[in-house]
Amino acid sequence: MAKTLIFRRATDADVPTITRIYNQGIEDRIATLETQLRTEEERLRWLHGHSDRYPVFVTEVTDASGSSTDSISRRATVGRESGPGSACDPAGARVVGWASLNQFNPRDAYRYTADFSLYVEREWRGRGVGRFLLEGLIAAAREIGFHKMVLSAFPWNGAGMALYRRAGFREVGIFKEMGQLDGRWVDTVIMEKLLD
Repeated sequence: MAKTLIFRRATDADVPTITRIYNQGIEDRIATLETQLRTEEERLRWLHGHSDRYPVFVTEVTDASGSSTDSISRRATVGRESGPGSACDPAGARVVGWASLNQFNPRDAYRYTADFSLYVEREWRGRGVGRFLLEGLIAAAREIGFHKMVLSAFPWNGAGMALYRRAGFREVGIFKEMGQLDGRWVDTVIMEKLLD
């Protein structure tokens, strides 16, 4: 049976899942220079620190016939079933990814530029969730009034780099030896997309 993806604003109830998915990203060393696992308490403070200008979103998956009680701004149907032990809860909707718009720089001149974060649950990577989240995030950034989105990615994250390129992000340059992961210096690729 096909599954329906729903893109919506995150709530306090999503914090345990957001924390778990973010910690997977930290452990897998493919998406962040963060090395310390996060707690639900810290992620709740982080969520409350995000304003309407810099919102946090989640994508949840349901059976195609299922519904969510939260307001829905975007939907899509994906044809691949979740397999045994999958992240999809058969009893209802299950959050499988999250994304946020973040302040790029506190100076007023940068108020139309947003940085962003995007994380997908391990078992749902490569199934269209990242693309769905990114499309929703770009639409939200435009609606809020941002002119540009920027990100920093690891050059070895091939799936992420391909996703961003397909969405129209271009590579601006490379920060050499930007940070340390597991005792080694790593580079990050800087990308941007103009929204107008």
